[in-house]
Amino acid sequence: MQLFLKKYHVEDEVVAAGVSGGADSLALALRLKECGKKVIALTVDHGLRPESSREADYVAHVMKAYGIEHHILRWEGEKPKTGIEAAAREARYDLLCGWCLQHGVRFLAVGQHQRDQAETFLLRLQRGSGVFGLSGILPVVERDGIKVIRPQLMDTPQFLRDYLYQRNIQWVEDPSNQCEDFQRVKIRHFLPIMEEKIGISVERLAETAAVLARTREYLEQQIDVLLKNHVRWWNGVLVSMSKDFLLSLHSEMRYRLLAVLLRKIGGKPYAPEAEELLRLAEDLQRENFKGATLGDCEIFFARRRLWVVPEQRKKEVLTLKQWEKFALDYPNYAQANLPYKVRLALYNKLAKR
Repeated sequence: MQLFLKKYHVEDEVVAAGVSGGADSLALALRLKECGKKVIALTVDHGLRPESSREADYVAHVMKAYGIEHHILRWEGEKPKTGIEAAAREARYDLLCGWCLQHGVRFLAVGQHQRDQAETFLLRLQRGSGVFGLSGILPVVERDGIKVIRPQLMDTPQFLRDYLYQRNIQWVEDPSNQCEDFQRVKIRHFLPIMEEKIGISVERLAETAAVLARTREYLEQQIDVLLKNHVRWWNGVLVSMSKDFLLSLHSEMRYRLLAVLLRKIGGKPYAPEAEELLRLAEDLQRENFKGATLGDCEIFFARRRLWVVPEQRKKEVLTLKQWEKFALDYPNYAQANLPYKVRLALYNKLAKR
């Protein structure tokens, strides 16, 4: 744990931890405290099971016994009837990161472990993911301005249970962890068979994900260089870059670059689906490409440049008089010979601030 905190520069005194009551998250909170951190435990009560409130109260009891500040966050409102697992996960992170933002806490620790990593690798393999997907759960990601850290990714579930056994601490077993309606649970039950029959262990799967994560890190570094040196950012509203340079890139780099640009300009936490992005990357090479919309963005060529602007859902008209008035406040755009869609995007964002 200490090595992880040092490696990823988790230097803040205060760290929040998502604690559900399972063995992994209870161990996480206690281990962080042993490392000298002031831990704030956050439990999300999704309200999906009758016993969830009681489990949250149990976490509060354990945290109090160890002198750890604790808060229960409740998922209020109507719950979706389909896709409940994904919706609950998004709600959980929204609540956890929202609390951290509101209280000035920069790091949120969550408890995924080595088996979670192996399951994620196989889930994404089954979906046909590439390098980025197969790199699995990353040790550090940023979400809504909060750094989400996973210090236990190389720890086994048994190690974490043994840690709690030694301290005589009970944990909560979520019944959904045994429900084979979920693909992850089916994979979990298959992992011991895979190791017995063909020698592919949880540890080996997690190690493979870690190797691919290094490849992902290298690709992300190269994308950062492209973003810095070849992409022009227009007041954070839209981007443009040379058409010739874009089309000269290797197809993989072009695909990755588009994923980043669409996510940033579209304002979404994730890039569009890989299949849609790959189709766009290929379409851009066609001479008859007329433009496209994807990820709440409009993508088109003009003035020998690629432009990515926020999608305009309302049919608005920008008059010459409005643009001339706008240009008085932003004189560097007055003589820029910008495409109409670019002017409209800039005006809609900047003039209405």
